[in-house]
Amino acid sequence: MTADDAAGRSKDLDALLELLDLEQRDEDVYIGQHPEQKTARTFGGQLLGQGVVAATRSLTRGNPPVHALHAHFIRGGDVAKPMEYHITRLRDGKPFANRQVTARQDGEDIFTMLVAFQDNTKGLEHAIESPSVPYPEELPELGEHFKGYEDQIALFVNALHPIDIRFANDPTWKVREAGEKLLKNRVWMRTDGKLPDDPIWHVAAMCYASDTTVLDSIITTHGLSWGIDRLFAATVNHSMWFHREFRFDEWLLYATESPVAAGSRGIGSGRFFTRDGVLATSVVQEALIKYFPPKG
Repeated sequence: MTADDAAGRSKDLDALLELLDLEQRDEDVYIGQHPEQKTARTFGGQLLGQGVVAATRSLTRGNPPVHALHAHFIRGGDVAKPMEYHITRLRDGKPFANRQVTARQDGEDIFTMLVAFQDNTKGLEHAIESPSVPYPEELPELGEHFKGYEDQIALFVNALHPIDIRFANDPTWKVREAGEKLLKNRVWMRTDGKLPDDPIWHVAAMCYASDTTVLDSIITTHGLSWGIDRLFAATVNHSMWFHREFRFDEWLLYATESPVAAGSRGIGSGRFFTRDGVLATSVVQEALIKYFPPKG
């Protein structure tokens, strides 16, 4: 990355790009680090982003773009230790390629992901319409939503913030305070600064961001909030389909909802739309969700 690439980027975005810029230790083995801002376990978006970078760097014939990924989270990652990403080459062609990525710590698998690559060619096209919401410039920055809730949602306040997020509706804690329920979530996102032109940085940054807010509708459907109610959440699996090219340093609308929650699991379904309403990416995540009501 050049100095021009770095111009205008936030420190947190620089930190994210450093996390995504994996070290190659051996053929088909890459090493990923954790950020200074520690959480209880490895953030799922970090595993997705680092994993797709590792898969892309293993390509040897042509450079087809990522068109789909399907990930399973097996164990919680230890944030005090690096990750080893091991690549299995399933198919290696110019228009098509497939990789399996397995993240390991201390010899144990904690995450596995299938990544599919395919050249884009002309064919049938259609897509649902983008939701109608205010443009991001008309909406408050994320920090404005934190004011007055710093103690209750300290985990979010103190986290790494490489993504500029603008809620088109209230976040979970404000929905709960109002005593309301919300069946859908609409959030504008882009990186907090310019990315290099190589598409893999944009895909990896979107992978990272896709693990934020996607589960919100599961709990706001029940009038609950992260950080305020006693909730436990752990991602079980995560899938993404990349339909069209995009830049993730430009605004995209992440429109999510939850079609079902049952058996202590919930699904968050999301779509990324470009500013001009084009559907770029689809997302589905399943997570273990447990709510512990107050006693008495």
